[in-house]
Amino acid sequence: MKTRILAGLIGAGIQASRTPALHEQEGDAQGLRYLYRLIDLEPRQLGIDALPDLLRAAELMGFTGLNITYPCKQAILPLLDELSDEAHGIGAVNTVVFKDGKRIGHNTDCLGFAEGFRRNLSDVARQRVVQMGAGGAGAAVAHALLAEGVQQLSIFDVDPARARDLVENLTLRFGPGRAQVGNHVENAVAEADGLVNTTPMGMAKLPGTPVPAALLRADLWVAEIVYFPLETELLRDARALGCRTLDGGNMAVFQAVKAFELFCGEVPDAQRMLAHFQCMNT
Repeated sequence: MKTRILAGLIGAGIQASRTPALHEQEGDAQGLRYLYRLIDLEPRQLGIDALPDLLRAAELMGFTGLNITYPCKQAILPLLDELSDEAHGIGAVNTVVFKDGKRIGHNTDCLGFAEGFRRNLSDVARQRVVQMGAGGAGAAVAHALLAEGVQQLSIFDVDPARARDLVENLTLRFGPGRAQVGNHVENAVAEADGLVNTTPMGMAKLPGTPVPAALLRADLWVAEIVYFPLETELLRDARALGCRTLDGGNMAVFQAVKAFELFCGEVPDAQRMLAHFQCMNT
C-alpha cells in the first residue's frame, strides 16, 4: 500500500505558492499518495491569533505536517512541543511535523538559502553584506549568510527592535562584531559586497523594491527570497546594471527538499524538484 502524506502550508496571501505542486509532483515521482493543501489566512480573514485552532484542526484531521510562512514563522513558536537545534538557534520555524502526539518545529529556510547561495554565488566577495528584513525568513537567511562566511552583516528592518533582537541572537551564535543593526542604508550599500532582500517587498501583492535602484552598482551581488514574481523589481534593477544575482526560487526549492524529507522520511530528488519549479515558471 502506498504511503499516504497529508501536508499543508499556513500563511497569508499564499494562493500563488508553488509549494503544493513541488511536494505533490515529487510525491508522484516517488510513488506516494501525497496531498498538499493551502491554508490561506487572507481569504478566511484570519490573523496569527488563529494559529492555535489551525494547528489543532490539522492534528485532528491527521495531517503529517505543515509548512509555515509569513507572517507566522515566529508566532508559532510558543505553540510547539519541541524545536530542532536549528529552529531553536534561529528563533523561527517554517516546518512542523506531527509525530507521536507532539508538534516538532524545524527550520529548512536556512539550509534552503545556503544551498542556493553555494550553487550560484560561491565565489562572491562577502566581507560586508546588507540584509533588508529581520523577520522569520530574515533570521534564517542571516544565520545562513554568517555560516557561509559573511564577515559583517548589517541588518535593516522597519521595526528597529526586531533588528536588534536578531543581531543579539546572531551574536550569541557567531560572536560579537559579525552582525550589526544597520543605519544609513545609502552608506551601508555603498560599502557592501552584497545585498539580500528578505522582506515581502517585491511580491506580486506588495510591489516595489526595498532599495532604490540609484543605490545599486555593477560590482554588487544581489540575492532575493521573493519568488512570485521570480524577477522582482530589485532583481530587474540589479540585472540591468550587470550585477550577479540569486533569485528567490532557489530558497523556495531547497527548503522544500528538506521539508519533504521531514514529512515523508524519504530523500527527494533535489534536481528533479528544481526542474519541476523551473517548468512552473517558464
